[in-house]
Amino acid sequence: MAVIGTGKMGADHVRRLHEVISGARVAAVADIEPERAKSLAATIEECTAYTEPAAAMASQEVDAVLVASPGPAHEAALVEALDRGLPVLCEKPMTPDTASSLRILEAEQRLGRRRIQVGFMRRYDVEYAKLKGLLDGGELGRALMLHQRHRNLAMPPGFTDEMLITSSVSHEVDATRWLLDEEIAAVTVHKPRATSLAPDGMNDPQFVLLETVSGALVDVEIFGHCGYGYQVQAEAVCERGTVRIGDEQGLRVSVEGRWGGHVPPDYVERFEDAYDREVQAWVDATRRGEVTGPSAWDGYAASAVCEAGVVSQRQGGRVEVELVERPDLYR
Repeated sequence: MAVIGTGKMGADHVRRLHEVISGARVAAVADIEPERAKSLAATIEECTAYTEPAAAMASQEVDAVLVASPGPAHEAALVEALDRGLPVLCEKPMTPDTASSLRILEAEQRLGRRRIQVGFMRRYDVEYAKLKGLLDGGELGRALMLHQRHRNLAMPPGFTDEMLITSSVSHEVDATRWLLDEEIAAVTVHKPRATSLAPDGMNDPQFVLLETVSGALVDVEIFGHCGYGYQVQAEAVCERGTVRIGDEQGLRVSVEGRWGGHVPPDYVERFEDAYDREVQAWVDATRRGEVTGPSAWDGYAASAVCEAGVVSQRQGGRVEVELVERPDLYR
């Protein structure tokens, strides 16, 4: 394995591959910050640090690539991997905009086979998988509405209004497409009054309304500075019942006149098991010569919805999502 990007997510994946996942080893890491890459590589036997993704992928020791660098750097890394025929697990967003996502689709189609899996890890979360199974089973009838909440303790410095959509709501976009098994036709972004905990200039929280092609309505509350922890919830309202996931689990403690439990501080802890399942499934499929998870089409479709969301965020009103015809490779 080569891991591209050794920041928070990349370092966590290196740890995961080294300590948790079977069937793969980290042979190379790459980062534009040489010392960070060298420091991480030093924790793993026979792992080489690089500053250029292309150099890491050129290593004779590398058979597959995990891309965890910032979104704007993904296109170049994906093109390099496709040129070398290497299977790739790419963290979301696949690319930051639809134009670059379309270029990736075209490059993969020229290759004639799927090589890219996009890192929408919620599909591997136990609760999300149970929700998907229940909706697919038909016991509750058609899903009419989907309520989703995505709350963060706080966003890192430099986080923008646009990133609330492209970096955060993108997860709900993919979850919607996957759970309801249809595309999203339009997006409307509403901005309630901002919390005093948000930095100046950020409209936080925001309320996003998604409309699917069949007419189901999906609302997403994105709250980047809720102040108490990381929380993700979803509730499907169906013809014959409702189902909700994301309620806090684990220990419930009563002490000193209070009762309560633990709210995780971030996505790394909340979705640790989902990341483990995702990467293990990808490694297993790669060893079989297959690609089974979210495809480059899923990455493109999410980018298109988020792009429409950013337009609505800036200009107001309902914005329709424009998608190209789905290529046969992704049917």
